[in-house]
This record gives sequence, structure tokens and C-alpha cells, in this order.
Amino acid sequence: MATAPCPKGLEEDHSIDHTGSPGHTMSHRATTAGSAESVPTDSPGQLLATDRLAAVVRGRRVADPAGLATALAAEGVRCVEFTFTIPGVLGVIEAAASASGAVVGAGTVLTAGDAQAAIEAGARFIVSPGLALDVVGPCRAAGVPFFLGAFTPSEVAAAAAAGAAAVKLFPAGLGGPRHLKDLRGPFPDVRFMPSGGVTPDNAADFLAAGAVALFAGSDLVPPAAVEEGDTGLVAERARVYRAALG
Repeated sequence: MATAPCPKGLEEDHSIDHTGSPGHTMSHRATTAGSAESVPTDSPGQLLATDRLAAVVRGRRVADPAGLATALAAEGVRCVEFTFTIPGVLGVIEAAASASGAVVGAGTVLTAGDAQAAIEAGARFIVSPGLALDVVGPCRAAGVPFFLGAFTPSEVAAAAAAGAAAVKLFPAGLGGPRHLKDLRGPFPDVRFMPSGGVTPDNAADFLAAGAVALFAGSDLVPPAAVEEGDTGLVAERARVYRAALG
């Protein structure tokens, strides 16, 4: 089976984003995960490759968007995705966009309008659970990286051809690390980021199978903690994941 051409943004050089332009550098790079002093200006792809973990936030409300993102960043989870299943998510993204040490993105983005609105609210990356190709235009126009969801070889090829900065393997728990390893055979140049079913118990196995980074949801960021503003619990869960990644 022929390998799909490596789209821009999937190169090993993570300083290149999906538009082919040089990535930014941090003005105040943190020396440790807990010493971030500013909003990172690295590309989300660079941060994901370094941290190997991103948080997917869901809930009926987000009590403290900036505090949540800051708590995660302090534990080495700097990319924080707020999904469109959150009521009033655009206000949440706007409130979290300046969180110290964090890079905020939007998830469950299915339309061009939602992608555009999220970018205007401050989202620095866009994530879709499937091949929502309508999001590509607004992201390209704004120079914002996008991650398209895929599960089958045909979907992976389509996501790569669309220029996705990485392919969100979803739902990853359905096929597990073995499914990812099998996809890496025909697609060795595609950057895979499993999501859905990622836990501390299988996180290292997904990385060993070839994942560049992982998206973790309710097990990392429990909805109850999100709704109650319990950043301490979220920080504790982040430490569990970091320990599992090694």
C-alpha cells in the first residue's frame, strides 16, 4: 500500500507548521514544567512533541478556565483543549487564552464557523473528532494548526492530504496501541495523536507504538473537577499521567 505524502506540518522538524512557515520561539521558555512564566509562543506541535500529552476538557461549565489551564501547564501539560460540547465555550477559551504557561485550543470543532469563532476567541489550535474538512479553510487563513480525527487507513490518508498538523487517532481505545502500530506501517511519516480511551495504564504503550503525543480527557480532567474549579485534583491527575509517561 502506498504511503500518503507527508503533508506540511507533519515533518520531523517541529519548527515548521502546517503552512510551511517557521514556527515561533518562546519569549520566556520555562526551564521546568512548573516554572512557566508566560504564554508559550512555540507552535502547539512543538509543545505536544515535548510534553507528549494534551488535556481535553469537557463539562457542563468551567468554573475557572485560566486557573485550570495554568494548573495543567504547571504540571507539564501545556496544551489544553476546550471542547465545543461545553456551553459557552467561546467565553471559556477567551478567559483561558492568557493563562500562564498554557496554549489553549478548541476541540469537537465540526464547522468552518465554529473554527473561525474559536480562533477569534484565542484558540491556537483546532481539533476535530473526524474528517471535518470545513475547518481547514479558516485554519489555513489564520495560520492555526488543525488536527483531524481518523480511525481507518482511508481516513488517515485523507486527513494527511488535507494538511493536518497531526492525525487524531479516535477512538483510540477501540483498537488500542496495536491498531496504531498497524497504521504506522503504511503511514510512517504521519504524526499520530491517540485520543479517546487513553489512560495512565496504556499511555506508555501508545507512545511505544509510535504516537507523538496523547490526548487525555475525563480521566485526566474529571468533569466534576472542571465544574467545581478543583484545580488541585486536576494537578494530581496530571502528575499521575506524567509519571506513567516516564
